[in-house]
Amino acid sequence: MLRYIVGRIGQSLVLLFLVSIIGYFVLLLAPGGPMSQFALTPGISKQDLDRIAEQMGLNRPIIVQYADWLWHLLQGDWGASFRDNRPVLTVILDHLPATLLLMGSATAIAMTLGVWIGIMGAIRRYSIFDYAATVGAMIALSVPTFWFGLIAIYVFSLNLGWFPAGNMYTIGSGSVGDVLWHLVLPASVLALVDVAIWSRYMRTATLDVINQDFIKTARAKGLSARRVLFKHVVGNALLPMITLAGLQVPALLGGALVTETVFTWPGMGRLFLDSLGYNDYPVVMGLLMFSAVLVLIGNLLADLISAFVDPRIRLA
Repeated sequence: MLRYIVGRIGQSLVLLFLVSIIGYFVLLLAPGGPMSQFALTPGISKQDLDRIAEQMGLNRPIIVQYADWLWHLLQGDWGASFRDNRPVLTVILDHLPATLLLMGSATAIAMTLGVWIGIMGAIRRYSIFDYAATVGAMIALSVPTFWFGLIAIYVFSLNLGWFPAGNMYTIGSGSVGDVLWHLVLPASVLALVDVAIWSRYMRTATLDVINQDFIKTARAKGLSARRVLFKHVVGNALLPMITLAGLQVPALLGGALVTETVFTWPGMGRLFLDSLGYNDYPVVMGLLMFSAVLVLIGNLLADLISAFVDPRIRLA
């Protein structure tokens, strides 16, 4: 087990290094560059721009800039924001709780509804419920997330007035109930696609377990259908879902970027778009690396849990 863990951590570190190289060079080679925000300052001269570039080390070769950035990153120095000169890590950590709250709530909703719909679709195969769940999943996977968000705001905020249209809390309040009230729409919209994915995977996994010989043996022993379902079918069908949970982390981060923008949720996704608009490259690069770390941790935990539960993975 220890050898397996060390191997997975080593693979994750190599992948993180490759992500840093690709992200850094693509970002610096993009049109405009980090000096574009200073060039828009009224009355600034070329000599001023050259002096700023020299002070920030932007006049050096890209390879040297990357090596310097990576060295400081390994020492815990993520740089400073061009926008307000605050430490990048501090800026990210200020927005992290909002994103974790949104992603955690969406994951809980998606897992609960997705597993239930998948099990019901499997045990009621080819029923009206199964067909309705299949059609609903295809619609959820086909329509963009931002469209669902706009429709949710139009229906439940503007027309019905049940939920607020955006932000994380009401100014001057900030109570737990108020935050949860603001959380309902963005978490539901973010969870919608994952509900479709979880339900399809869970349906397939449940059908696969139902057709196994040990299930037929359990039924032959006279066990009730309810006991067979919950004791033998569901437990074994949930094993592949552990890996799926890790694979859903990148999709959740991508969906959070769109959802936070639509609902003006003050998380990392909205920070990423705002930083791109301001050409705040240190924050953008910091968010890229931080997101990559979250994705790798999610996948690593899913693999370790799967290996712990299923010895065949460790032996393989």
